[in-house]
Amino acid sequence: MTATNGETSQTLDRGLAVLWLLAAHGDGLTAGELAERLSTARAVVYRLLRTLESHRLIGRAGTRYVLGFGIAELASHLRPRLQATVLPILRQLSEQTSSTALLSVADGDQALVLLTEEPPQSTFHLALRQGARHPLNVGADGVAILAGRPPAADDSKDVDKARRAGYALSVGALQPGAIGVAAPIATSDWATASIGVVQLGVELADPAIPDLVMSAAADATRRLSGDHSAESARQA
Repeated sequence: MTATNGETSQTLDRGLAVLWLLAAHGDGLTAGELAERLSTARAVVYRLLRTLESHRLIGRAGTRYVLGFGIAELASHLRPRLQATVLPILRQLSEQTSSTALLSVADGDQALVLLTEEPPQSTFHLALRQGARHPLNVGADGVAILAGRPPAADDSKDVDKARRAGYALSVGALQPGAIGVAAPIATSDWATASIGVVQLGVELADPAIPDLVMSAAADATRRLSGDHSAESARQA
């Protein structure tokens, strides 16, 4: 996660690297393990940890350090922008697929359905409740988020398959008789959100749906990263 262009702060860079390392290890890391991974002296790592802990960005679980609740508070301020940016994309995806489109975010070890958009022309479709939660490793939306992160030893076969394909597909995982397709919003190599659709059935109504979902996720990634060129081209 190191910047490569222009002058940077080495101390800040190391502190951010600590956060990324802890994000990739849900059970936490010791100061010694962090020092080894950062190739940095323990004394330096301890200073970083004390500073991050004072801002509640990390916490302790015994001798191990884990992400703190301050991270969740920072993330909560991003959600309004996430909603405003992604809503037009969800509307278009819902119309294209005649399915309910959804934006889900990771909240700890759960997937939170943050935003949904139902197809305007459909008389019969699957509805989802905004604010609904389920385990992150269950359902296409959560699996897609996990697939948008670096490989881990405890990844399921579904996550591995989704990482290779670029999208996750689940049948009856959360609701019998429903199928879901989702792709990660990859603003970094540690995904925290996904875009997807759900529809009734045990097979996709249109084989083009995975490509449409991946295209929508890529569009969201570009916009959230500050690139609105695709949007401007459509409006021109």
